[in-house]
Amino acid sequence: MSEQTEAPDNGHIVHVARQPIYDRDGVVVADELLFRARATASGADRSDSHATARVLVAAFTEFGLQELAGGRVCFVNLTRDFLTGRLPLPFDGDQAVLEILETTVVDEAVVAGVTALVEQGYTVALDRFTLGGGHEPLLPLVTYVKIDMLHASEPDVRAAVAECRRHGHLRLVAERLETPEALHLAYRLGFELFQGDVLGRPHVNSTLTLAPARLTRLRMLQALSADDVDMDEVVDLVGQDAALSLRLLRATNAAATGLNRTVSSIRDTVVTLGLNRIRQWVTLMLVADLTESDPEQLSGVLVRARFAQFLAGGVGVPADVAYIGGLLSAIADLFDEPADRMVQDLPLDPALVDALTTGRGPLGDVLATARAYTTPSAEMPVAGALPAQLSVDTADMAMAYLSAVSATNATLAELTADVS
Repeated sequence: MSEQTEAPDNGHIVHVARQPIYDRDGVVVADELLFRARATASGADRSDSHATARVLVAAFTEFGLQELAGGRVCFVNLTRDFLTGRLPLPFDGDQAVLEILETTVVDEAVVAGVTALVEQGYTVALDRFTLGGGHEPLLPLVTYVKIDMLHASEPDVRAAVAECRRHGHLRLVAERLETPEALHLAYRLGFELFQGDVLGRPHVNSTLTLAPARLTRLRMLQALSADDVDMDEVVDLVGQDAALSLRLLRATNAAATGLNRTVSSIRDTVVTLGLNRIRQWVTLMLVADLTESDPEQLSGVLVRARFAQFLAGGVGVPADVAYIGGLLSAIADLFDEPADRMVQDLPLDPALVDALTTGRGPLGDVLATARAYTTPSAEMPVAGALPAQLSVDTADMAMAYLSAVSATNATLAELTADVS
């Protein structure tokens, strides 16, 4: 799974470990995503709903599933809240294997929940299955069964294998293989898949992410719950949350795999994912968030985005495209992240990618000017120093900047008042 730990400038480091799963020919065919509280941690606490939420957010947004697993199947631990539908799964059934922890009490609610997930197209696995442990009712529903080879005795392992072989559709995974002897036993018993330190230890991936704005999410959930959802309001609320906008762009990338479309604005993102999927993501991120964004950092990101939106009108660039460009530019600067790395997994319009990475074209001029004007250490641009396409009077530019600051402050104040 994943965890968020403090990083410089109130950012967060997200750590996701992945451990390979091999077939009988020694080929890596899948990975399990594991929780890590820090990059050097050797263990994981897998029983926490918040940690489970964070690994889902990290895997499908901050990192991108393609980057983590290279197209292989990913096993993700789930807690009871996800299995019974109390917390939503914001991804489709073909993107991960849902792993049921051995600590999950199997009752009618869990059986009904797993049945519904399988009917929706999700693939499910049982973790650390033991005969008599109470998980037998789920054997007809799941596709994979993982059996612990570290602490279980050989007779117990053989009994679990014999029970599973009564269900011909099951694929058995020998997990926690830490010695050559355990690996040889698993191979003799006919296991199809193998996982453990004797084959490959977990590899930790870390990335820096912007802490999300929890207040915006609360307001957005309210807007999404209305009988007649106002699309314009939803788009505006998404645009107010820099981290959410970035995460939804990456979620769009995951959702649109194989589709011949890109997005160039927040509206495109909302339309592509759909209101229901947006609602699921917002709910999940509220569970995942531990702290709010630093107000000054969030304000700086939004001011640049709004300022770029103003400048766009002078060169014929769509305002919402300039807004998202300013947003991504500010996030990259906030974490000292190269723009080309920031956008590499985002399904952005090529013109927007080019503007962000090379600074070319009218949009590139807009973003460069907005960056110079909103960066405290940079010199304020004067009229003669502006790109030729940006025929904006210096006084008008100053007024536009003050308007962006005022609008941002008003937004943040309003959101604070909404939950006070």
